[in-house]
Amino acid sequence: MNELARAIRGEAISCDFTSYLPHQTRSKERELLDRTNESVALLDAVDDEECRLIRQVLEVIISGQRLDLQRFRTGSPQNIVCLELDEELDDYTYRVAGCVGEFWTRICSKNLIADGTAPPSELIKSGIRFGKGLQLVNILRDVSDDLRQGRCYLPKTALQQAGIAPHELRLPSTSQQQIAPLFQHYARIANEHLLAGWEYTNQLPWRWIRVRLACAWPILIGFKTLESLPLHDPLNPERRAKISRRAVKFIIAKTLLAYPFPWFWRRLVHTK
Repeated sequence: MNELARAIRGEAISCDFTSYLPHQTRSKERELLDRTNESVALLDAVDDEECRLIRQVLEVIISGQRLDLQRFRTGSPQNIVCLELDEELDDYTYRVAGCVGEFWTRICSKNLIADGTAPPSELIKSGIRFGKGLQLVNILRDVSDDLRQGRCYLPKTALQQAGIAPHELRLPSTSQQQIAPLFQHYARIANEHLLAGWEYTNQLPWRWIRVRLACAWPILIGFKTLESLPLHDPLNPERRAKISRRAVKFIIAKTLLAYPFPWFWRRLVHTK
């Protein structure tokens, strides 16, 4: 991790991850590790300002990954390690996704605004919330998978208030009804973040069709995933909330049909 960070900062010539390759069971991730130096070398192909923005966002993401390794190093299915506070959860969602919303805003403004005007601070804040909302949806959807690795992103203080100990999340006796209020609480936060992301999307110039669609699709998929959460047992890996490909295709088709009609487009999301 530190070696990769140094290479991204331009402080190291290359990374050597060959010793990790035999331990990576996913072929695509193994290939990504094997070709890390090619990826880092692409930084030389962009201008100085874009390179600075890319390095900046990657630094933040790597810091989040490093924190994960430190926090959950003792985690196992028998020893569930949780975040402690809501502030830590908010910080985590910024490091791995909120910072991407900020980066996306700055890089799009740089390339799509003729005079290179910096984006308004409020737009950047909304972009950060956009990213946080998507990550929080992922956390709620992936709770059971994370628990199998001994990690839990739902803060311990929130679990305690719900009368649930971390190890009880792995017990068959813990019912969906017990954890439902906790999930509803974080689903509401995710929903508010996604609404900020929708307002963010609509603040972008109408002529930025591809950018607006690229924002709208994950937001609408996120809303649909939140709607499906109560229909699944989040602690059961066999009943993980996931919308179908058919639903995704429907969302894409609906947005394409709605885009020429602002009133129709706005109604894609109920903001009240």
